[in-house]
Amino acid sequence: MNNYETVFILTPVLSDAQMKEAVEKFTNLLKAEGAEIVNEENWGLRKLAYPIQKKTTGFYQLVEFKAKPEIISTLEINFCRDERVIRFLTFRQDKYAAEYAAKRRSLRASKEATVKEN
Repeated sequence: MNNYETVFILTPVLSDAQMKEAVEKFTNLLKAEGAEIVNEENWGLRKLAYPIQKKTTGFYQLVEFKAKPEIISTLEINFCRDERVIRFLTFRQDKYAAEYAAKRRSLRASKEATVKEN
């Protein structure tokens, strides 16, 4: 199984509940196909670098997972079919990217722990 990372942008007209439902749809799809979700991050509403479909903002979501290569085509077909997704990018992490992602997750977890203590 390979390490993958996918970032997708959801249309900004969604409510908070609709956005969470869309993210859950894709994570459940990955789990149903046998993938192991390593990390999920909601980056929130951000400004786009250029307008896409006449929209200047979008909800960014990052999902890191371990899966077989065959799952990626199924995931990307579902991204294309869902009109709530305006852009997506999935790539396989090499060993250096996987190490960096693990380091970033541990750093983020330690920052959250210190914030909770204070």
